[in-house]
Amino acid sequence: MKMRTRFAPSPTGYMHIGNLRTALYCYLIAKHDHGDFILRIEDTDQQREVEGAIDLIYQVMEETGLHYDEGPDIDGGVGPYIQSQRLDIYHEYAQKLIDLGGAHYCFCEGELEGEDPCLHLSQQEIQDKLDAGISHVIRQTIPTTGTTSFDDEVYGHIEVENKTLNEGILIKSDGYPTYNFANVIDDHLMNISHVVRGNEYLSSTPKYNLIYKTFDWEIPTYIHLPPVNKDETHKLSKRNGDASYQDLKEKGYLKEAIINYIALLGWSPADEEILSLDDLIAQFNIEHISKSPAIFDIDKLNWMNGMYLREMPLNQFHELLLPYYHSITRKVDLLELSKVLQPRLEKLSDVEESIDFINQAHPFDASIYTHKKMKTNPENSLEALELVKERIADFDDFNNDEAMTEFFVNLAKEKELKNGRIMWPVRVALTNKSFTPGGAVEIAHILGKEETLRRLNIGLEKLKAENKE
Repeated sequence: MKMRTRFAPSPTGYMHIGNLRTALYCYLIAKHDHGDFILRIEDTDQQREVEGAIDLIYQVMEETGLHYDEGPDIDGGVGPYIQSQRLDIYHEYAQKLIDLGGAHYCFCEGELEGEDPCLHLSQQEIQDKLDAGISHVIRQTIPTTGTTSFDDEVYGHIEVENKTLNEGILIKSDGYPTYNFANVIDDHLMNISHVVRGNEYLSSTPKYNLIYKTFDWEIPTYIHLPPVNKDETHKLSKRNGDASYQDLKEKGYLKEAIINYIALLGWSPADEEILSLDDLIAQFNIEHISKSPAIFDIDKLNWMNGMYLREMPLNQFHELLLPYYHSITRKVDLLELSKVLQPRLEKLSDVEESIDFINQAHPFDASIYTHKKMKTNPENSLEALELVKERIADFDDFNNDEAMTEFFVNLAKEKELKNGRIMWPVRVALTNKSFTPGGAVEIAHILGKEETLRRLNIGLEKLKAENKE
């Protein structure tokens, strides 16, 4: 039988990282075996549905390249693929399950404690209550003896005593099915061969299997995934405001890096960690899915995103940064700026802080001239800037980094100084920042000769005034 997986999100807001990982794993498991990947919208919890959330699901699937073979807008012959459009189907199978002894009408109000008294109602009593329009639900009928077991591809053999399972609601009083019922009916009717979902459903799976067995249906292969945690003890949760795919995009992460990183949250590749979607399809295997919770490590994502940025052709990287340069009002060499940023940038949202010295230098701060490694301080920095000012006026090749580096190095050599004794004061005078995307040479290149000379002069005057005090 052809492998078929499904991603079945609820339209309750942004695409949470855990949901996106489930979608990715469903996609990779299917595509690794040349199978079908189905999108199904589980919108039975009408109270929690957020307007526009379904469109967000479509958007994320399209952006990330997780193209589904069947879904609400691609009919594969087993639709509808939106649960709220399948209510008649659920009612039909709920009635069949009642007839087979796997479910029963329940007219109780509130939570049940102990055995459901409605199990002992006669057919006539049930019909009288239905005819009277008394509010009711349909509950699963669970055997009080014996055990139910299943084998999970990640967690192995799991067996529970039936008496420990609660008789959950299958059809609510508003006529909508619960997840516990709808997912079983849909997975069977849509010929889902492999059910991939979070391990929070492990404890409910025996109840699902009782429904499969009552209908005498083939039970799918189960692949339950470990949780994604923010730390050792807390799960990532969209209800707690943790990162969604949209949040990460807004913070300047590339979709390719997000997908690559999310793939590693619970799965281990053979060797390389930087993997394209095609690489992931080729390499992904169920055997390497971990049982242990995955920790969402933002530093690892930063590193990976930086790797993707550095691997881009310069022109493509430059095009990506152009929207972030709109704040620059000074005429500077933008391509050179991109060239300087590319080996240093981790995410696009860092651009603004990296270039905030270009329109004008930060306020003067004499303490920045003190650098232990460069052996500089405000006094010897003043000497260095005076030396540079004397010579740099005659230097015109500001677009040639090699020539400018040679200029500074030769000046330091002539005065028997380390290179940093000359170049650190220049860097500070041009930016008044401790951390910059490039050194003295790159920044002078970006700013150009006129602006470089102007800022050197300002730096000199400020240092002179500081040293007099």
